[in-house]
Amino acid sequence: MAGDLDVPPSADVVILGELHDNPIHHENQARAVAAIMPKALVFEMLTPDQAAAATPEARSDAARLEAALRWSDGGWPAFSMYWPIFAAAPDAAVLGAALPRDLVRQSVMDGAVAVFEQTGNDPAQFGLDQPLPEAEQTAREEMQQEAHCNALPPQMLPGMVDAQRLRDAAFANAVARAVETYGTPVVLITGNGHARRDWGVPVYLSAVAPELSTYVLGQFEDAPDADYAEQFDAWIVSAPAEREDPCAVFRS
Repeated sequence: MAGDLDVPPSADVVILGELHDNPIHHENQARAVAAIMPKALVFEMLTPDQAAAATPEARSDAARLEAALRWSDGGWPAFSMYWPIFAAAPDAAVLGAALPRDLVRQSVMDGAVAVFEQTGNDPAQFGLDQPLPEAEQTAREEMQQEAHCNALPPQMLPGMVDAQRLRDAAFANAVARAVETYGTPVVLITGNGHARRDWGVPVYLSAVAPELSTYVLGQFEDAPDADYAEQFDAWIVSAPAEREDPCAVFRS
């Protein structure tokens, strides 16, 4: 469904997907956040330590908040794209869902269960101790390979899937804690791959907090195929962002 963003219906948790470098997607997110007025905003892009720096004083203008969050350290697109989301809900708590990079890298080698335990959480509570169905595991390994320009050694692919599962569980945990602390609604800002209902954050959130209602929006530059589209409560298509070929580095 191409076109403008409709205001999401009422839900305890609203997950707003994105392509990270598409400014239109962040404009849409800001409009949705302004309509929802969440009690808390949870960001994939921030660690808890970074988010703790989003004090009322720091949130008084874009430059001050960018510096306080150490945004440039994260390797994300320009903060100017994300600032309108923060500004759309000035009274909402700002929380970070990201795990430290060293833990994510460790999960590629040691697995999601071992690393999630290090965070003080129970992997079984989130279902991380259960293997994925074979077809899903294969599909996810293929997607990881494609996302990395077919440049990964095959033996690395299971670990990459584990790292994705770890991050999804961590994001769900952050959302659940946000609800406990601040109430509903809570908005999660994250990529489409984490937002999808079949194997993203909603899976892990339903395991740890099944009582919460969720609404999931996907944002794309081309219409998703039918199977993928079904993993979102709504989706929209926007004009593509200008970007360099991400695979060029592997051909140099």
